[in-house]
Amino acid sequence: MMLLTSIDPFVQEFERQFDRLTRQAAAQGGGAVMPMDGVRRADDVVLRFDLPGIDPDSIEVTVDRGVLSVTARREEEYGEEERPFVRERVMGAFTRRVYLSEHLDADRIEAGYANGVLVVRIPVLERAKPRKVSIQQGGDTHKAIKG
Repeated sequence: MMLLTSIDPFVQEFERQFDRLTRQAAAQGGGAVMPMDGVRRADDVVLRFDLPGIDPDSIEVTVDRGVLSVTARREEEYGEEERPFVRERVMGAFTRRVYLSEHLDADRIEAGYANGVLVVRIPVLERAKPRKVSIQQGGDTHKAIKG
């Protein structure tokens, strides 16, 4: 359960979508899990996905109609003399989808992979950033502020 004391519309939307996707995955019995952390900063959002033992060439990050998809594969082949007696590490394809807020700039997403962690950085659109409003002083403010 994600508890964030914030009225940030991005965070609220993400929480709603995250909860919905988590319920869907649980209902479908889920495949391999791709743990993720999300951090909201002033100028961007950073998502970090744990992908240990993944071939970096197998990782794909795509954006389509506001949905960010991360796909990766982990395969392990055994030699003739090798007989696995414990197999807890999940092999095959991993996919994770994240719904992006309209406040994010999907055209300028950056991604990098190092030490088993995929980092995806998504800039916040300029219009969605908080801005300081200048306050006019002195004189007749009714005339100074048109509209």
